[in-house]
Amino acid sequence: MVDAQAIREALGRVVDPELLRPLGELGSIRNVRLDRRGVAEIDVALVAPNHPQIALIEERLRGVCGSRPEVRSVSVSYSVMTDEERAELMSRLRPQRNELSNPGSPTRVVAISSGKGGVGKSSVSANLGVFLVELGQSVGILDADVWGFSIPAMLGVRREPMVLEGSIIPPVAHGVKVISMDYFVPPDQAVIWRGPMLHKAVEQFLNDVWWDNPDFLLIDMPPGTGDVAISLSQFIPRAQVIVVTTPQPTAQRVAKRAALMAGRVNQELVGIVENMSWFTGDDRKRYFIFGEGGGARLAEDLGLPLLARIPLDPALREGADRGEPATISAPGSEAAESFSALAAEVIARKPRIRTHPELVIR
Repeated sequence: MVDAQAIREALGRVVDPELLRPLGELGSIRNVRLDRRGVAEIDVALVAPNHPQIALIEERLRGVCGSRPEVRSVSVSYSVMTDEERAELMSRLRPQRNELSNPGSPTRVVAISSGKGGVGKSSVSANLGVFLVELGQSVGILDADVWGFSIPAMLGVRREPMVLEGSIIPPVAHGVKVISMDYFVPPDQAVIWRGPMLHKAVEQFLNDVWWDNPDFLLIDMPPGTGDVAISLSQFIPRAQVIVVTTPQPTAQRVAKRAALMAGRVNQELVGIVENMSWFTGDDRKRYFIFGEGGGARLAEDLGLPLLARIPLDPALREGADRGEPATISAPGSEAAESFSALAAEVIARKPRIRTHPELVIR
């Protein structure tokens, strides 16, 4: 029995890999015809002519049709939504533009900070995001390290964002939405900006990007306590903060300053992550190349939990160069297990319910 309506409903459940919404909800499945010979003809309206994932959309559509015994062959034709259709779609998807700064937003904003560069903060941000997705969370990463942006490369994002009705649609990699200055700066140019321009860039990343209310927005902060950190504390004062350090005392001292700044602007400190904690050799012994215990001492000094200790793993570094997180480059490794445990800790440590610190119940 030929049932084009059943096929249409199945195709409508296919998720657009960039918007992460079903094609039926987007209004993209325009027509489905199935003749008695089993030839399926599918008309799809793309949200934009430059949709970067059209090949993956077609692969998913063909996969749905291929799973049905009544379909013998598939033909997919494409059109583009009109300006009016796009405007109506984005008005449904994004009724307001300041979702993240809204106190009622369901998104937990977690800033990943460090006192200085070179401690692996971006690696922690990228892998934490992927492992949160592995645990069933929806995640976005805002790469706020405007001078040393590296998140897109670590996650293998090699395409620019789409723009729909003034909203920037962040590319998706490994289930994580990613926005970064990397998309907007030519590779042969340096970012030479000061306070006002940095403030505006951060504001646009928060307000003009369609994050779609993910469970988590991770912010990969620039090292230290400069303009970007101050701007973000103003835009999202309810953000939680995780501080990344390495075991040596020098990193511990400067990391403490990043933690103290978060406390000064009334952001909630979640805990400490110690990166590069040890290297496990072929003899299965642990070698503490950068010393031992710095993360625990910093956590004790600040009265915070030590959320995770991430070991050095060459596979992790090699994977980052290829755009592969630990789930792909080092599955089952000590590093992967540490990131998985960190993701579980972050989920468990829900933010305090207090948006007005001056109000105290006695």
